[in-house]
Amino acid sequence: MMRGMRNVTLLGLMALALSACTVSVNTNSGLSGSRSNLISSFAPDRGEASSYRVGDQVSFRFSSRSDGYLTLISLNPAGNGSVLIRGAAVRAGTTTFPRAQDRVTYDVAPPLGLQRVRAIFTRLRPTVDVVLQGNYSSDRWNSVTTTYLTPYAPAERDVQETFFYIR
Repeated sequence: MMRGMRNVTLLGLMALALSACTVSVNTNSGLSGSRSNLISSFAPDRGEASSYRVGDQVSFRFSSRSDGYLTLISLNPAGNGSVLIRGAAVRAGTTTFPRAQDRVTYDVAPPLGLQRVRAIFTRLRPTVDVVLQGNYSSDRWNSVTTTYLTPYAPAERDVQETFFYIR
C-alpha cells in the first residue's frame, strides 16, 4: 500500500513539474492537430531535461514513422523564438539534427534557464513558412504552431516538444 501511494505521489509531482512545458507522445497542451502519432521520439542528445552549459553544442534525435518534412523551432528562457531548420526532408526512422549537410551547429547561448524545442512534422511538403519575431508567451507560441499546421489534415501532421536546461 505504501509503495503504491509513493508512486501516485511521485507521478503527481512529476505532472506538476511538467505542467508548464507539457511533453507528450501525442499532443502538447493547448496545441491542436498533433494527434496523428507520426513522430515516435524527439529529444536532445543528452536526453530530455538534461543540462547544457553556455558554449556547448546540442543536437536532437528525431524519429518518425513515415517520410516527411521537419521544422524545428525553439523558445529560449527569455521567451524569444527562433527557427532552427525549415522543411527538412526526412525519411522514416531516426535523423540527428543538425545534419552534416545543414552546415550549422546548435550552440547553447544565454539566457540561462529552460530551453524549449518543438518538432513540427508534416507528410506533405510545407506550403507556408514559420515566422518567429519577438517574444512569445505559451499561448502565442502555440498559436504560431497551430497557424503553421492549419493547411494540413490532422492525419498528415504531428508536433512534439522537448526541453533542456541552460546552466
